[in-house]
Amino acid sequence: MSGPQDTHPTKKLKTTETRKVIGTHNGTFHCDEALAVYMLRQTSIYADAELVRTRDPATLDTCDIVVDVGAVYDESLKRFDHHQRGFEEVFGYGFQTKLSSAGLEIIANRLQLQPEDPTVKTLWLKVYKEFIEAIDGVDNGVSQYPRDITPKYRSRTDLSARVGWLNPAWNELFDSKTVDAQFVKASTLAGEELLGRLDYYAKAWLPARTLVADGLVQRDQADPSGRIILFEQSAPWKEHLFELEAELNVTDEVKPFYVVYPDETAGAWRVQAVPVSPDSFESRKALPEVWRGLRDEKLSEASGIDGGIFVHASGFIGGNKTKEGALALAHKALEF
Repeated sequence: MSGPQDTHPTKKLKTTETRKVIGTHNGTFHCDEALAVYMLRQTSIYADAELVRTRDPATLDTCDIVVDVGAVYDESLKRFDHHQRGFEEVFGYGFQTKLSSAGLEIIANRLQLQPEDPTVKTLWLKVYKEFIEAIDGVDNGVSQYPRDITPKYRSRTDLSARVGWLNPAWNELFDSKTVDAQFVKASTLAGEELLGRLDYYAKAWLPARTLVADGLVQRDQADPSGRIILFEQSAPWKEHLFELEAELNVTDEVKPFYVVYPDETAGAWRVQAVPVSPDSFESRKALPEVWRGLRDEKLSEASGIDGGIFVHASGFIGGNKTKEGALALAHKALEF
C-alpha cells in the first residue's frame, strides 16, 4: 500500500541510544497495528518508545521492534509482519484465524499478577476469543460467515471499522503529520477499549466463573441427582457452565437441567432451564408443558406450589416469589 513520505529519517534514529523505537508502516492505518503499538507501550520495555511509521527497509532495520510491515515474521528478530506469502501462523488452542499484528503480553502487568498465575492464561484466552480474533479476521480478510449466507444488514460499528474511519478521506489532506496524529488517536481508541474489556473480564466475568464453579461442584446440595444448581446471587453463568462441565468431565447423566437464582430487580427468584448449548434456544429439559404460559394463581394451581409468578411459553424460564418456591418448581419439573 502506498502512502506519504517517511515520518522520521534514519539519521535521527541513530542518535537515539537508550530510547526504544517501534516501527510500523506509514500511510493508511488499521486496527491491528494501532492496537499492537498501544499494547507494546503498556510493557516496561517499550513504555516510552518512539514510534516510526515508514516502509523504508533501511529505517525499519534500525527499529527495536517492527509490527505489520517488513515481510518478516521472526520473534528472535522482533519482526512481526503477517502479509508475506507463506505466513499461516494462528493463535492455537482451537482458534484457526490467521494472526495479525496484535498480541497479548500485558495481562499480568495490568492485573499485577505473576505470568504463571492460571488467571492470566484464562483471561488471555478469553480476550483473544472475544476481542482480538475479530481484529485478526478483519485484517486478514477472513469472512465471518460462509459465502452462501447473505447478512440481513451491514454493521460497520466494530472496532476495526471505527479505527478505519479515523483515516483521512480520499479527498482530505493526506500529509504525514495529519495521518500520524490520527494514528495516535486510533491507537488510543483501540488500546483503551482493550483495557476496558480486560478490566471487565477480570473484575466481573472471572468472579462469575468462580461462583458457577462452586455451584456446579456443590449442586448435590440442591438436589441429590445433581440436576439443579442453586446460586445465592445472580450472575452470568451459561458460558462458564459449559466450559466447566467440559473441564470437569461432567457426564450427560448428571449434567444440570435447571439453575435457580435470585431475580434482584424484582425481589423474586427464577428457575431457568439449561440450554443444549450457550447460544441455543432449545433446553436440555424445559419446564413442563402444562405450566407454560401460566402466571400468578393459575401457575400456583397448576404446579401445586404457592407464590408462582410465571413460566415462559417456551418453558425455558419461570419465576416464584421465594427461593423455596423456585427450588420446588425445579424439583417438581424433574419428575416430568
